[in-house]
Amino acid sequence: MSPNASPRRDARRNHERLLAEARVLFGERGIDAPLDELAVRAGVGAGTVYRHFPTRDALVRELYDTAVADLRGFAVEILGADSGWRSVELYLERLASWVAESPYLPAVMRRVAELDPSHRPGAEFAEAIDGLVARAKAEGALREDVTGVDLSVLVDMLGSVGQYGGAYLPYWRRQLTIVLDGLRARPDLTPLPGTGQGFDEFHDMSHAKGPTPARD
Repeated sequence: MSPNASPRRDARRNHERLLAEARVLFGERGIDAPLDELAVRAGVGAGTVYRHFPTRDALVRELYDTAVADLRGFAVEILGADSGWRSVELYLERLASWVAESPYLPAVMRRVAELDPSHRPGAEFAEAIDGLVARAKAEGALREDVTGVDLSVLVDMLGSVGQYGGAYLPYWRRQLTIVLDGLRARPDLTPLPGTGQGFDEFHDMSHAKGPTPARD
C-alpha cells in the first residue's frame, strides 16, 4: 500500500465532510455564512477549509456541480420508468423532494450565474424532459398543453416548501398529489392560457430568482 493512501483518504473524507456541512450551514444562514463556522462544524481547522476551497466561490461552484451530478443520477430512474406518466410522477416527486431538502440551492444557482453566465450544464436535461413529456402525451396520460418547462416550474413550486426549514416536509406530498391530478389528461380541462416559456428563458430566470444577498 502506498504510504500516501491514508492521507489521501483523510483528505477525501474532509472534502466530503466540508461539502455536507456547507449544505447545512448555507441552508440555515445563506451562502455568505462565515467559513470559520463551516470549519467548526466540520471539525477541521480554517486552513483545511481553504486548502480544499481557496475561495467561497470555489465552494459554491462545487456545490452547484455536485447538484448537477445529483440530477444526472435522478435521470436514470426517471427516464427508465415503465411509462411516460410514471416518468412525470418521478420527475416531480424526486426533484421537488430534493429541492425542498436543499434550501441553499437557489442562492447557489444565482451566485454561479453571476460568476459564469455561460456555465449552463442544466441545459443538457431539456431534451430529456421534453422527451418524457412527449411520451406521456402519446400515452394519452398527460394533458396536451403542458410543456417540459411547466413541469420544471412545478418542481420549483413544490420544492419551495423547504423555506419552512423542514417543518412542512412530512406534508408536501399533499400538494404533489393535487399537482399530479391537475396534469392528467381528461376531457373537462380548462385550457392553459397563453404560450409556455422556453427552456432557455426559464433557465436564465431560475438562476436569477429572488434578491441577491450582499457579499462580504
